[in-house]
Amino acid sequence: MSPSPSLKLLPVILLSLALIESCAKPVHEKDERYVFVATNVSLPYWQEAKAGFMESAQVLGVKAEFTGPTGYAPDDELKAFQTAAQSRPAGIVVSPARPDTFKDAINGALKDGIPVVCVDSDSPDSGRILFIGTDNYRAGLESGELIARVLHQHGRVVLLTIPGQFNLDERLRGVQDALKQYPFISFNKVYNDQGDPQAAAREVSEVLQNKDNVQGILCLEASGGPGAAQALAHFEMQGKIPVVAMDTNRETLDGISKGVIAATLAQKPYTMSFYGLRFLDDLHHNSVHEFKDWRTAPASPLPAFLDTGTAVIDARNVDEFRNALASHSP
Repeated sequence: MSPSPSLKLLPVILLSLALIESCAKPVHEKDERYVFVATNVSLPYWQEAKAGFMESAQVLGVKAEFTGPTGYAPDDELKAFQTAAQSRPAGIVVSPARPDTFKDAINGALKDGIPVVCVDSDSPDSGRILFIGTDNYRAGLESGELIARVLHQHGRVVLLTIPGQFNLDERLRGVQDALKQYPFISFNKVYNDQGDPQAAAREVSEVLQNKDNVQGILCLEASGGPGAAQALAHFEMQGKIPVVAMDTNRETLDGISKGVIAATLAQKPYTMSFYGLRFLDDLHHNSVHEFKDWRTAPASPLPAFLDTGTAVIDARNVDEFRNALASHSP
């Protein structure tokens, strides 16, 4: 029996479809490039963000660059952002250390047609398209509840943060509101650890050396936990003053395993940066068709805020979390 006419035509149809596909314009341009500007590229937190950003770029088939100062230096980060904008990338992800400082630079990039997404720390008064990250006020509430539970609702607390950084100020506001319902918990003092574990260790060491009446240490950013643990180890006070940390760098997880740190509040920098690039890519290609072009649209076609959530890590789940995190850690 001879094949039907439709079967005879099948190879021709398949060949035609292949030729059409090969001639079609690719979704992404050959030199399409996105930039991530981080607050402090030396911190493990931002290396985790870099891993998410680079993997997202690999999945999409675009180029990606990760830049920023090697220490907490808002002015240097602003220069890195301005340099990135001048290179005219397809989009920029940024975590602005100082929201007001970055406002004009972000608006300038948008005026030049470069979409900007903020992650981790926001610049809410700028025209940034979207914020992706932790609901930092809620994270502060969770941190306050966590230190209250660890201290059994009694004690004086040393608090480590970086004053003036928008996301951390929101966390501090959340902590203060959470502790209003615990009249027997008070702050010894709010210390500036400058985003540096050594600075955090010095601050805690001074408290311990002065023999201040302190029962707990609360850290609102990633460097505080390792710094506090280092100071406690130096004075041989591991486990005597509980520490509630922030984020999941290796030193913090090790501190939990050793009983030096009671718990930490885990954020999701990998997720923030992975989807940060995805949203930029959607904007660059006008993939969301609510409006003809995001640049001239009366409102952004994207959500204004995406909460990536948090999780509490303590002795009960630290090993499970560490094993899961190892699957994509840089």
